[in-house]
Amino acid sequence: MLKHPRLLPPTLHSLLKLSAGMSKRLADDLDGGVPLKAGQRPDASTTTNGDQTLDFEDEFEDEYESEDEIMEAGVDGRPDPPAPNNADAMDVDAKTEQTFIPGRSILQPGQTLTPDPSTYEMLHTMSTTWPCLSFDVVHDNLGATRKNYPRTLYAVTGTQAEASRARENELLVLKLSSLSKMDRAGNETDSSSDDEDEEDEGSSEPVLESRSIALPSTTNRIRSFQPTATTADPSQIPQTLTATSLENSQILIHDVTPHLQSLSTPGSTIPPSACKPLSTLRCHKSEGYALEWAPSSLWSLGRLLSGDTSGAIFSTLRTEGGGFTTDSRSFTGHTASVEELQWSPNEKNVFASASADGTVKVWDVRSKSRSPAVDVQVSSTDVNVMSWSAQTFHLLATGADDGQWAVWDLRQWKPQSSTSTSHARAKPTPVADFHFHKNPITSIEWHPTDDSVVAVACADNTATLWDLAVELDDEEYGREAGLGLGEGKEKVPPQLLFIHHVEDCKEVHWHPQMPGTVMVTGGSGFGVFKTISV
Repeated sequence: MLKHPRLLPPTLHSLLKLSAGMSKRLADDLDGGVPLKAGQRPDASTTTNGDQTLDFEDEFEDEYESEDEIMEAGVDGRPDPPAPNNADAMDVDAKTEQTFIPGRSILQPGQTLTPDPSTYEMLHTMSTTWPCLSFDVVHDNLGATRKNYPRTLYAVTGTQAEASRARENELLVLKLSSLSKMDRAGNETDSSSDDEDEEDEGSSEPVLESRSIALPSTTNRIRSFQPTATTADPSQIPQTLTATSLENSQILIHDVTPHLQSLSTPGSTIPPSACKPLSTLRCHKSEGYALEWAPSSLWSLGRLLSGDTSGAIFSTLRTEGGGFTTDSRSFTGHTASVEELQWSPNEKNVFASASADGTVKVWDVRSKSRSPAVDVQVSSTDVNVMSWSAQTFHLLATGADDGQWAVWDLRQWKPQSSTSTSHARAKPTPVADFHFHKNPITSIEWHPTDDSVVAVACADNTATLWDLAVELDDEEYGREAGLGLGEGKEKVPPQLLFIHHVEDCKEVHWHPQMPGTVMVTGGSGFGVFKTISV
C-alpha cells in the first residue's frame, strides 16, 4: 500500500526518495545482461560429472552454446540451488533506492516514498521561546545574488505567547548566520578545487542572534519595508520599517534599523527610543491578518494596506516628515474577513484583496466610491492567501481553505458593472489549479526571479515547491502513476518539485538575495533550506 507523503515521520524534513518493495534494477544495471562478475567467464575447476576441465586456447571462444545456458549458470558455473520458500525473506533488490523526481519518475505498485536528506543543498532548523507564525525576510547589504557558503540572513518576526503570559510577546529582529551546506560525508571528488570549496563551505553550527522589542499583544502578521534612500551607505543595511498587526486590533510601526545595525556591526548600541513605535494605528475595530506595504519602487516613502476580520480595508500613507496618515474612509465590499492584501507590482494605485467570502477583488485607491473595480469568485471556501507575480504582472496565485491553489490570468477578469450582484458573479477559469493538498493553504509566494516557480505552505504540515513550466501529457506521465491519498487515487502532479515537512506550517518566503533559498515557519520553529530542485 502506498504511503501518503504527509504520513512520513515528522522528524524528517524531506521526502521523494523511492524505495522498491519488489525487484527493480536501473537500466544501466540491465545493460550488463548476465549475472557474471565484471563480465568474466565462470571460474570452475571441475565439470558436473567430476572430470577435470581444460583451459581454452581461444579466450574469445564461447563457453556456453546459448544465452539460456548462461542465465541458468551460477557464478561458479554450476546452477544455483533453488531458493528456499520463505515468505519473510527479502529480495536483495528490495533494498534498492532511487531518487524520485516528480513529473519524471513513476511511482509503481509496491514502491513507497521515504524521506531523503540528500535532496537538500542546505537545511537548518531553529526555534524561539514562543511560536512565531508570521515573519518577513529583510533585504541586507551582503550582496544581491549570493551562492557561497556559509550564508547569513536577516528577518523580522512576532511571537504568539500564551494568553496568560501575553506580556512576554515581542517583535524579534533575527540574524541567522553560519548557515552551511549539507555535509556530503563519503562523497569523494577528483578535483582539488572541489576539495578547496568543500573546505571553505564545510558544515558548521548555525548561529541565531536576536534583538527584541516588547509588544502588548500577539502578532497576527508582520511585514517589513525599506524606503528608497537618496543617499544610502552600502556598508550598512538600509533603513527598515516594520508593520505589525496585533491581536488587539492595533498596528504598530517600528524603525528596526538600529536593531539590525547592532546585529551586523559589533559594538553598535540600540538607543532606548528605538524600541518605541513610530506610530500606532487604531483605525480597525477588530483584529486583522491582511497587511501589505506597497513596493518602494512605486511608493518610495511608504504606503501600507491593512484589512480586518470585519471586511474593512484601510490605507495609510507615510509623509515626507516621517509621520503616518490613515485615510478614515475604508474600502468596503467584502462580506467576511479580509485574509490577504497584495499591491500591484507595476501599478501604484492598484491592489487586490482576498477574503473568507471566497472572492478576490481588485481596487483603485483613487476611487471615491471605495468600491472594487473587479470582483471575482475564485473559491467556494475561504481564500486565505494570495501572491501577485513580480515577473509576469498579469498572473495572480491564490490559496484556499479547501487545499486548492490556483493561478489566474488577470487579463481575463472583467471590470465590475454597476448592475452585477454577488449571485451573478462569474468565476473565471484558472490557467492552472492544483488539488494535491487536502488542508487549508496558509501561505503562497512566487519565486522572486523565476515566474514559473511557486512556494506553497499548507496546514498538512508541508511546504511544497512547484514549477508550472513542467507539462507532461497522459501518455508521457502514464495513467498508472496513481498515488493513493486516502480520498481516491490521484496522480502526483508533475509540476510538484519538492515537499518539505514543517509542523503546523504557517508562512513561507523566498530569500530575494539567495537564489532558491526558502525560509518557513510553523509551530515547531523556523526552517531555512535550499533544495537540489530549485
